[in-house]
Amino acid sequence: MIDEIIADTEERMQKSVASLEDAFKKIRTGRAHPSILDSVMVSYYGSETPLNQLANVNVEESRSLIISPWEKNQIGEIEKAILKSDLGLNPSNNGDTIRVPMPPLTEETRRQYTKQAKNEVENARVAIRNIRRDANTDFKDLEKEKKISEDDQRRSEDQVQKLTDKYIAAIESTYQVKEADLLSF
Repeated sequence: MIDEIIADTEERMQKSVASLEDAFKKIRTGRAHPSILDSVMVSYYGSETPLNQLANVNVEESRSLIISPWEKNQIGEIEKAILKSDLGLNPSNNGDTIRVPMPPLTEETRRQYTKQAKNEVENARVAIRNIRRDANTDFKDLEKEKKISEDDQRRSEDQVQKLTDKYIAAIESTYQVKEADLLSF
């Protein structure tokens, strides 16, 4: 019973860290990376489809992306979707491919992206603490129902606290890497 709660707690904490990493992929840095376009949805025969399911997205040099649609008639739709995406990108096409140059980041946009990253980190920390609270509540309930002893409850809460510390540290190190990437010129 205790092991199940701890395993569930760790799995949920891992998902929180993975969610933070996904959020960081959407915060662009000065370098081109195909994951920047992961959130772009293209109208494809009436339904919204992720761009990476309609085309190859590759890095050309370090400051631009090349998008090669599998169906050439989708170039216009892909271009519109990128423009509407609020990523601040300005695509251009040559009939076969779409080139997406990455505009250089200004000091102001770097600070803005760093602030956005800090907000994502705080959300992840809150999620981890909520998961810890849920697990501790489960342990207290088990102890009240006399299914575990008070010592087992304390030991279990200590285990969950160690997991919490481990995943908060993972969040911090992930943020430091992203911050360094954002602030590097």
